[in-house]
Amino acid sequence: MELILLVVAPLPLGFLVRSRSAAFVAYIALQSFVFTFQSTALTLEWVRGSTAAFERDGATPWPYLLFNAVIYGLGLGLVALGARLRARREARRSAPVELAG
Repeated sequence: MELILLVVAPLPLGFLVRSRSAAFVAYIALQSFVFTFQSTALTLEWVRGSTAAFERDGATPWPYLLFNAVIYGLGLGLVALGARLRARREARRSAPVELAG
């Protein structure tokens, strides 16, 4: 679910939302919702007996934490890239055009 969000949301948010901080907050809100939903779904599967996501020996799921942190960081980077692309596009539009050659 987080990978789908990573592909669909952050770049358009950074590009379409005028305020960079508002774009970051919107992505953080979306990511928080999806992460909570995904973690709850994985925990429910684990309680039902599935060991696909978590080990039963009580070990801390560090790979899950690291993988999700990388996805989160990539999403924030894509929001920043979208904002930068928007700024470059606006700078090109507002640059004066030289008519005399």
